[in-house]
Amino acid sequence: MTKVIIISAPSGTGKGTIIARLMAEHPELRLRFSISATSRPPRGVEEHGREYYFFSPEEFRSHIEAGDFLEYEEVYQDRYYGTLRSEVERISNEQGHVIFEVDYVGGLNIKRVYGSNALALFIKPPSLDELRRRLEHRATDSAEVIEERLAKAAEEIKHAEEFDLVVVNDDLDQCVDAVYQAVSSFLKD
Repeated sequence: MTKVIIISAPSGTGKGTIIARLMAEHPELRLRFSISATSRPPRGVEEHGREYYFFSPEEFRSHIEAGDFLEYEEVYQDRYYGTLRSEVERISNEQGHVIFEVDYVGGLNIKRVYGSNALALFIKPPSLDELRRRLEHRATDSAEVIEERLAKAAEEIKHAEEFDLVVVNDDLDQCVDAVYQAVSSFLKD
């Protein structure tokens, strides 16, 4: 039976890196990444269907109206993120377990849908000051966008305790190991 792993964290906390390492270092877990959909433009070398399914805001709204999403949210004005139902079906057909990289609202919604077949993990930054440093170092957002992300992060962190497990990403190797231990244990049950 396909199980669901949910990784939620504020932007810049390292959830993408953690997931990439978990999948690369532990193929025995049979984790398959659920590619999210978004209305934001691609960054750098991102490609449609690899990192995200990129849609215009209008296309995204059409998918909403068609009922194509398991969950979705308008994170910022005209900036949507969501999980296509077809992604879960695709991974289930591959005999894998689904790993989601979603914000806290999406994570909690997916957890409600899958119940005990889902493990919801929240990755927390060591502090908002450290998160600011990481976002500035990433150099992909304007100062205004960074402030928006920090305000959103403060709100997201308030909901961390609603998840099955909270892991602080203070040291990447330790964080990846803690996530691996939790996921491995969950998949064995």
